[in-house]
Amino acid sequence: MKEVGLSRADVSAKDKAKGSGLVERLNAQVAGRKLGILLSMAASAITLLTMLPLFNWFKIVNGYKLVKKLKVAADEVAKLKGGYSVFNMLSFVQHSGAGILGLFAMMMLILACACLYFQIVYIVKGALNKTDKKGYLGIYGAGEAAMLFGVLTGCVALIFAAFAKKNLGLEAIRPTVFVYLVIAVSVIGYVIVKNMQVAERRIYHEHGLLMEIKKNWVLFLMLVPTFVYFLINNYLPMAGVYYAFTQFNFRDGLWASPFVGFKNFEYLVSADLFRLTRNTVLYNVVFILLGNALQIVFAILVSQITVKWFKKSAQTLMFMPYFVSFVILKVIIYNIFEYQYGVINTLITSLGGERIDFYNTPLYWPFLITIFFIWKNIGYGMVVYLATIMGIDAELYDAAKVDGANIFQQIRFITLPQLKPTFIILLLYALGGIMKGQFELFYQMIGNNGVLYNITDILDTYVYRIAMTQPLSIGLGTAAGLYQSVFGFVLIVVTNWVVKRKNAEYALF
Repeated sequence: MKEVGLSRADVSAKDKAKGSGLVERLNAQVAGRKLGILLSMAASAITLLTMLPLFNWFKIVNGYKLVKKLKVAADEVAKLKGGYSVFNMLSFVQHSGAGILGLFAMMMLILACACLYFQIVYIVKGALNKTDKKGYLGIYGAGEAAMLFGVLTGCVALIFAAFAKKNLGLEAIRPTVFVYLVIAVSVIGYVIVKNMQVAERRIYHEHGLLMEIKKNWVLFLMLVPTFVYFLINNYLPMAGVYYAFTQFNFRDGLWASPFVGFKNFEYLVSADLFRLTRNTVLYNVVFILLGNALQIVFAILVSQITVKWFKKSAQTLMFMPYFVSFVILKVIIYNIFEYQYGVINTLITSLGGERIDFYNTPLYWPFLITIFFIWKNIGYGMVVYLATIMGIDAELYDAAKVDGANIFQQIRFITLPQLKPTFIILLLYALGGIMKGQFELFYQMIGNNGVLYNITDILDTYVYRIAMTQPLSIGLGTAAGLYQSVFGFVLIVVTNWVVKRKNAEYALF
């Protein structure tokens, strides 16, 4: 009998023969759970408790000298206290004016939040004690991540204290015993989980990341350029999120400008954030739904054309507007809708009618913006759906014809269901950027026409105007970008969750 056909008890016995006495003791059942899981859960619980704001990870020493060195304002001195947790160290940065510590403190806060998340996930999984087709490997994986983040958070806290000492010139911020406690219990928990995980992997013939890299090193080597590209262009720039919480100035530079908390976000809210969000979301919803619907319709129509030269000509003519510059589009629109000499008004006056003042009438512009957006993008989106239609097995249509299905029934019962996965994937991708308005389209069509702002202003155009009038508003622009990204992230996660519940095959993750 093959080893995979053995019972779990037989394989466990075989594994224990290979393993050490430590593994045997950790696998012993206590209160319905493995002793190792209980011990590592206790380590997670200790880490979770000590990370709460009730426990100070840092102690401020030489406070008088520190205040004198930093030249803290009199009204801010009272706000400085003797101890800080990971979660309120940024308040020390704000009130002390030690902006050079801001980015480090922000990164430490993000890491601490991630650590809390993984600790909670592991405690929940350990409490439920549910196994899957690979036994306890899922639980051990969560435990390994939780312990690693515990060690990483504690080590970063120690590095932060050393960094503060070096840059402030004083032993100003000293780590407390809780930092060392978190590192110690996380290391112990990691050793426990790792020993149990190795034994469990032997049972299910699983191997770790290092073994996978050794086995498929050529494939991983081919991934290096992609990894470097995304690291440089997508992940490293994420550190710039910190600018959303600062007030940039040239004297202090990018990394030491004053930390101002949520003041940039307060400014956005006071600038009628609801209206900007409403306009941005509604325009994008119309663009996504109406745009995809028309792209599907035209893709189906083009696919039904049998004359080759006409089919290619139609595709080319529909695709060409995509390459039209937005500046050229602005010129076209202006010459069509201009009040005095525009094409439409010239035609109306030649027929004896009254001119229409398009540029001072907001009512027309939601329709005009939508029409020109679809005109410009319909050909590009149509190609994606047309490629999917061309990939549908022709035998399906032949069988439908034999059964007596007409062209509309073939579209309804074959083409549209085959396009559904493509539509859902494109929809999910589009929803991720639903707060990223079509800046070039809106700016070129509307420009600085304040009469139309109420109904055409989106977050991107507003931030651009602020940046042009206040050249040093890096913090405000970053705050707006962060708000857009978080909004889109939450939306796509929720939508993906809904899609996954309905049909897991169509979900992105």
